Amino acid sequence: MRSLVFSALAAFVACPEQAPSKKDPNAVATINGEVVSKGEFEVELSRELQAMEGAPPRTPGETEPFKQALLETLIERAVLLQAAKTAQVSVSPDEVDRRVLALASEYPAESFDAALAQGQTTRTELERKTREQLIIEKLFDKEVYARVAVTEDQIRRHFDEHTAEFTEPEQVRASQIVVKGLDEAKKLQQALWAGKKFPDLARRYSLGPEARVGGDLGFFPRGVMPPQFDEVLFKLPAGQVSDVVSTDYGFHLFKVMEKKAARKRELAEVRGQIEKHLLGELREKAQKDYVKGLRAGAVVAVNAEALQSVSGRPTRPKAEEP
Repeated sequence: MRSLVFSALAAFVACPEQAPSKKDPNAVATINGEVVSKGEFEVELSRELQAMEGAPPRTPGETEPFKQALLETLIERAVLLQAAKTAQVSVSPDEVDRRVLALASEYPAESFDAALAQGQTTRTELERKTREQLIIEKLFDKEVYARVAVTEDQIRRHFDEHTAEFTEPEQVRASQIVVKGLDEAKKLQQALWAGKKFPDLARRYSLGPEARVGGDLGFFPRGVMPPQFDEVLFKLPAGQVSDVVSTDYGFHLFKVMEKKAARKRELAEVRGQIEKHLLGELREKAQKDYVKGLRAGAVVAVNAEALQSVSGRPTRPKAEEP
């Protein structure tokens, strides 16, 4: 089941320093003065535990790691939304609607509401969480990703240091005819010797799914096809037909169409691929550093007693009015 609630950011900083709280029994934590209520935390924890595969934790000791992880997630979400407000980041109702519709489109007709109910989530709450997610994404775009770029030196260095990654192995393009019996394969071999066209015989007699295209298997390197294929095809010269080859699939006749020698790809061919990879790495690191900085500067007070009293028992949301 896909999670329809806010997707938690990866936990990459230490647990928050627990400053003294005012012991409000209804507050699990405050983040820069913003309260995380016990009720909110209870509902969120219930959803997290329900979404787990297998049996959920039953004892307080088993539940504790999930509480701590959720607490850190809520703290990070709060500091990000606070930073977005300071940076005047916002999203329109249309943007929220489009994202929700995209989520709904991944489900069969009329099953989306059932999925929401199973996840203890109302449409209103989903829209709120979606709005928060979009705001955080825009914040990263504005404050993090816009300041990250890949240099030409980084691209060239990556290319030089990952030679194997950009080396294409030897490849062969072959066609096959595969039949059940050895006698039938021998007769087809004789027909080829008599001048019959390989693609015509493949279309008419071959049992393979590629028969409709004349038996063409396309290009492939070693290790993709069964070992018997490699043993024959990488030795056979282009244009020649093999002897009958036996495999678990039947009896085969192969024709080598083309061969490509191993080669190292040029930088111009892979520049875009390298840049995309490096940009992803740089953005991920910059995002972690950004959240870590916000987290370090936040004033966080955790009410340990209120947190300990949270059980994570399933709580159904109130039904929405029509």
